[in-house]
Amino acid sequence: MPTTRQPSPAPAEADDPILQGGAWLPHGFQLAPHSHVQGQLVYAAAGTLATATERGTWVAPADRITWTPPRFAHSHRFYGQTDVRLVSVPLDLCADLVGHPSVFSVSPLLREALLALTGEPERRAGAHRRLLGVIVDELADAAETSLHLPEASDDRLRAATDLLRADPARPATLAELGRAVGASERTLSRLFHTELSMSFHRWRTTLRIHHALAHLTDGMTVTETAVTCGWSNPSTFIDAFTEVIGQTPGRYQAGLRIRTH
Repeated sequence: MPTTRQPSPAPAEADDPILQGGAWLPHGFQLAPHSHVQGQLVYAAAGTLATATERGTWVAPADRITWTPPRFAHSHRFYGQTDVRLVSVPLDLCADLVGHPSVFSVSPLLREALLALTGEPERRAGAHRRLLGVIVDELADAAETSLHLPEASDDRLRAATDLLRADPARPATLAELGRAVGASERTLSRLFHTELSMSFHRWRTTLRIHHALAHLTDGMTVTETAVTCGWSNPSTFIDAFTEVIGQTPGRYQAGLRIRTH
């Protein structure tokens, strides 16, 4: 998964091309840091998408969609053979969506609207605009999901999270990480809550889920993924994955096979 903080690109120009449509991208394909004048929705109808910004990393498997507001610097990386759908959102509709990068669940109606908008030519004048209105309405009422991995600003906390990013399976306790970065266990615990709004355990679990999604999408078995990402056994991995993603890793992989055939 993306592990480095991305530099901000030059501001987008008013004549930036409007990207909309679909394409199949190979495993590991990356888009360098950039921004857009308009807002952007990116949906992986098959595969998994990671979006990195200065605020952290968002991951979207095939039942989620990412939203990036206008002029917000971001980069993308794709895992597995990815059927990616891009939708530009005009400025007058952006106000209906949240003002920060987000990941939302994709309802059946939203999925069909996204596929129609990005996969079919416009047959009647204004049809795509009306369809985009449906998409924005669906997203405006959708709850944000918990696949955001926030970025640290405190040097000690950043050093600790960098150690975990470099080795998600690292079994270090918070006290051990504190000794490695020159901070007490209590200080690191406080920084996780005040800066990242989550506990150390929750942050590391989310990091591991990010990597697990990439491994599962690339065809690694559930047991192999559990071991590679640091879980003591497949059962605890399955429980954690199901809590965050809403389905078991086995069912997630089965859905990937269905979408790519």
